[in-house]
Amino acid sequence: MRLRGVFRAAKLPNGHRAIGTKWVFKIKRKAEGSIEKYKARLVAKGFKQKYGIDYTETFSPVVKYVTLRMIIAIAKYFGWPLDQLDVVTAFLYGIMKELVFCAVPEGVDLDGDFDCL
Repeated sequence: MRLRGVFRAAKLPNGHRAIGTKWVFKIKRKAEGSIEKYKARLVAKGFKQKYGIDYTETFSPVVKYVTLRMIIAIAKYFGWPLDQLDVVTAFLYGIMKELVFCAVPEGVDLDGDFDCL
């Protein structure tokens, strides 16, 4: 994530709180049970945030099922081709209006006098 410019090390400003972080590990297995790969993701403990202090709104863009069916029906009617696309890292590059400070994850060493991300 550092190489992709998702976050940068920072010094926590006075009056701000850092959101805690947690590593979540998972082992992905093949059908016969052998290990395919190890996965890790870093999650922010956003449930500890307070409305009006740490954030002002939440939003998750999700399409309604009926809308999706209508688009497919219209495309079929007019003979338009349909394609599917999945951008795995799209959420990493969203534009945020507020500054968010996260605690440094366990096992991560930051160069310099930084105490948050």
